[in-house]
Amino acid sequence: MTLSDLVLGRRPEGRTALFARWIVAHENGRHRLLTDGEIVIEGQEVIYVGPRFPGEVARRIELGDTLVSPGFVDLDALSDLDTTVLTIDYGPGWAKGRVWPRSYVDRGPYEMYTPEQLVFQKRFAFAQLLLNGITSALPIASLFYREWAETAAEFEGAADAAGDLGLRVWLGPAYRSGGMVCEAPGVLEPVFDEARGLKGLEDAIAFAGRIAGRHEGLVQAMLAPDRVETSTLALLQRTMAASAEMNLPVRLHMAQGKMERQTVARLHGTTAPQWMARHGLLNERLIAPHAVEAEPEDLDLYARHGVTIAHCPLVYARGGEYLNAFRRCRDLGIRVGMGTDTTPPDMVLNMAVALMTGRIASGEDGLSTAEVFDAATLGGADALGRSDIGRLQPGSKADIAIFDLSDPRFAPTVDPVQSLIFGATGRVTRAVFVDGRLSMLDGEVAGIDIKAARRQAQAQFDGLVAKYPERAWGHPSVESMFPPTYPHLKAE
Repeated sequence: MTLSDLVLGRRPEGRTALFARWIVAHENGRHRLLTDGEIVIEGQEVIYVGPRFPGEVARRIELGDTLVSPGFVDLDALSDLDTTVLTIDYGPGWAKGRVWPRSYVDRGPYEMYTPEQLVFQKRFAFAQLLLNGITSALPIASLFYREWAETAAEFEGAADAAGDLGLRVWLGPAYRSGGMVCEAPGVLEPVFDEARGLKGLEDAIAFAGRIAGRHEGLVQAMLAPDRVETSTLALLQRTMAASAEMNLPVRLHMAQGKMERQTVARLHGTTAPQWMARHGLLNERLIAPHAVEAEPEDLDLYARHGVTIAHCPLVYARGGEYLNAFRRCRDLGIRVGMGTDTTPPDMVLNMAVALMTGRIASGEDGLSTAEVFDAATLGGADALGRSDIGRLQPGSKADIAIFDLSDPRFAPTVDPVQSLIFGATGRVTRAVFVDGRLSMLDGEVAGIDIKAARRQAQAQFDGLVAKYPERAWGHPSVESMFPPTYPHLKAE
């Protein structure tokens, strides 16, 4: 049999054996490379990884020159249309709609997408994750184009999208106590509405209480205060108390940029991690993207309190920044997981960029291929307290990514994991199983017409870009905000 004989969107009945040239298996707490091996799945689980399975199976699928891998765990997965691409060649951010100007605030911020568009975007984004071998995700979206924050109602739709497409997710609407306002060119001030933030938190807690376990356990809950500089102490204290009561992960962006660092220093007289530690708010349930601005003292606090760093190298490298402390984080025992946080949500490309920037920062011995692969699998799984994902061993969930290493664009293979990462593209993802279900095969995703969705996404993005002047200082034209790489050729 071939993979094409399976039904997309369905979990095969009985035992299914996948025989491949290479399998990233797991044994005694570490990944191991199995050559000419077999993995057998039954229902939602892996029941065997090793040489050819001696027992009976309902079907055996010969995969050829493929790498069978645990599905990637994305701790910061984009779930809207990517506006970070509008910052790569255009700046500064305050002049390009990345911070609300006072004129926009005074007229009244509004939702720039309809509720239906927001739900569609999550469905489209979830499909893109599956196309790139990502089987578990913590969605993230920008609040720049929102009236204030995300809503529980749209995340009901996100839960159904994950269930329909077959993606494992941790969901929670982002909430905040404040936001940055551009009062004059380059002058950014935080503005707070604590009552509104606490109401958003209570809505998120209620959502978490009713969402966990939906769609056969694919959907779980998290708490997602937006950013540390837009959160008050009361908001974060209540968040961490609820996290402890409900055993929920918390994702909070901090030590991620210069604007945050300057704002937190003005508000609290120190860095965000040190302010959080002062109030007892660092713990092992906290996932903190991105740490590119973390001081050595901040990293020491992360290590002491069990905080996980969500490393998203591609989105920072595009702007010439990188995490210059991956080696130090590992030496300190800090758990490092991976996130994509941009389009494309290509975890393979992110691993490649992590490897390159890590070696630039620390020398060629500063980071190994195994360490970045571990971060994209085990690091994220362990951050979520899940020993049954991010690895392939008997009893683990059948969350599997299959990569085609026979692609002629790849050089001859010495080591398949190296070949995958050095090739730097998730576009060779052949198939994805989540919870034993075939969620993606040969560029097709169960439950969505991905080509039609891409056209719909472009139309929505064009509409958003047309509104950018309304929320940019001085209200410049779109053409002046985002000029083309080269001047357009004028037809005679």
